[in-house]
Amino acid sequence: MFVKTIKVKKPGFVILALAAAIFAAVLMILVLTGAGKGSEYTMKTEADRQAFLKEMGWETGKTYNECKVVIIPSEFNDVYKKYNDLQKEQGFDLERYKGKTVEIYTYEVKNYPGHEENIICTLMVYNDVLIGGDVSCIEVGGFMQGLMKPEK
Repeated sequence: MFVKTIKVKKPGFVILALAAAIFAAVLMILVLTGAGKGSEYTMKTEADRQAFLKEMGWETGKTYNECKVVIIPSEFNDVYKKYNDLQKEQGFDLERYKGKTVEIYTYEVKNYPGHEENIICTLMVYNDVLIGGDVSCIEVGGFMQGLMKPEK
């Protein structure tokens, strides 16, 4: 049997090798799990949008109620700033879409806890990618929340 030993003279080399091994392991985990991709949702078709709504916990009709094309303002007023704060809480940010033309799909939500009607979900789509959205009550004194269904 042949055994070869290596004598390391500098402890810095060992630390560098260990750091490289840890970095490689973390990188491999990120690649294999898909982490770091962000939460980008493709919205090319109605089936894509319906699958997303179902993933968020919502029951809607088989298609959207309305689709409109809007331009996100180049400068945000207070309302848009507050709306973008909601988007940031969900991992979106409308800042980079200022001045861009986007599609807004509106769906009637049929299973909001405690509300049988007047709840809608809007999805903002730019170049077939979801960039934001909300669920809101359209009654007087209503509310607005993120896209995920609350656990009630």
